[in-house]
Amino acid sequence: MDTIFGVPTQALFGQLLIGLINGSFYALLSLGLAVIFGLLNIINFTHGAQYMMGAFCAWFLLNKLGVGYWWALAIAPVAVGAFGVLIERLMIRHLYQLDHLYGLLLTFGLALIIQGLFRNEFGSAGLPYQVPAELAGGQNLGFMFLPKYRAWVIVASLVVCMATWFVIEKTKLGSYLRAGTENPQLVQAFGVNVPRMITLTYGFGVGLAALAGVMAAPIYQVNPLMGGDLIIVVFAVVVIGGMGSILGAILTGFGLGVIEGLTKVFYPEASNTVIFIVMAIVLMIKPAGLFGTQK
Repeated sequence: MDTIFGVPTQALFGQLLIGLINGSFYALLSLGLAVIFGLLNIINFTHGAQYMMGAFCAWFLLNKLGVGYWWALAIAPVAVGAFGVLIERLMIRHLYQLDHLYGLLLTFGLALIIQGLFRNEFGSAGLPYQVPAELAGGQNLGFMFLPKYRAWVIVASLVVCMATWFVIEKTKLGSYLRAGTENPQLVQAFGVNVPRMITLTYGFGVGLAALAGVMAAPIYQVNPLMGGDLIIVVFAVVVIGGMGSILGAILTGFGLGVIEGLTKVFYPEASNTVIFIVMAIVLMIKPAGLFGTQK
């Protein structure tokens, strides 16, 4: 059997694949958090619950309405994003001028309420969601077996992340979004409805979390606790990349997923804490994060 650094090749590449899968979800979720914090200055602790809602929305569409995976990819982010818009208009909009702590406490409370409601309705046991037929099976690459669905998740996540970065950093719409957070009166003078733009931005960030939930549903069981288990890690990813940094969220998400996967191969005991160890080291060296700027 072929080995690399004393580790069987198949095991090493298998863990790398798992790392990239986890990194895909870290990147999508931390991207949504970075968009919301960078443009709205709100620490959205409801993000994990909204990720879970995306997975449950896909499950409901399939099992109750007979709507398959591909339609769920389009419907669930819009539905959960609309729920996010409602939250922003009714609650979060009143906190923009206050300290970040108020937004954190509000969204943390909302996350507990949402998670509790789903747990009371569906229990703690996971619900299965089948891989779409078009992406069933996989390809034997010789050194490892590559499931088609997992390859799709990695590619789709990368495309969505880079498209979001391009829109925010390289287009006129993105410049309006950034300017609207710095000087809303000036942007409004150009005929841009800043409050509506802020609301839609929050909805978009929530939609990214729901999209990640739909893609996670066939890999992990749909569970009311799935977001709560993940959100702490995702916040660590955002802090390492730099709060509000779009590119930092993407690169750090994928990078830490790979590091976590490799740690499971070479030092499994540290696999659950390696991201937090990296966070501590980064904060000691660069408190603003790898791609963040000190304000």
